Amino acid sequence: MSTPVLLPYLQSYSTSLQQQAGSLLQSGKLGQWLLQRHPQAHQMRSDKALHAYVMGLKGEHMRNSAGLAKVVYDSKLQLVYQALGIHVRTGKNHGGKTQSRHEIRIGSLFKHAPESFLRMIAVHELAHLRESDHNKAFYQLCEYMEPSYHQLELEVRLYLTWLDQGGHRLWQVAGDAADAAS
Repeated sequence: MSTPVLLPYLQSYSTSLQQQAGSLLQSGKLGQWLLQRHPQAHQMRSDKALHAYVMGLKGEHMRNSAGLAKVVYDSKLQLVYQALGIHVRTGKNHGGKTQSRHEIRIGSLFKHAPESFLRMIAVHELAHLRESDHNKAFYQLCEYMEPSYHQLELEVRLYLTWLDQGGHRLWQVAGDAADAAS
């Protein structure tokens, strides 16, 4: 009998789902399954392209929400703690008035990922402009912006599990080998 695989990114999912993921992982088929579902990576490799992409989503779904000062890939995000990205809200006091400044930082691992993964992460961070907590309203907003939100979140977590268990990056582009270290 084989030893069960620890799946830290899937702890909040059902035992049945964790067993299915563990089985795919142990059989070596999880990476293949992810590649079949998402055959290619997006082309938004620069912070400028990421900013334009996120601002497009914001304009489409959240025109009246707070502005974004910065949207960047961040190589310093620790996937164990911030598995997807972070939304930063800072306040500055000018003449007795407080001004909020919002930033979205997405783990640089997602420079080389399917567009649907990037969209799910961006939608998650944009939802924090309106809802700071992960509550029912937050997830309803995520589903409004991306109807497949929950399925994509699961697939992102499966990819993180794949990497955590020693799998290679599935969408690494040969010309971007320098980014692999970031």
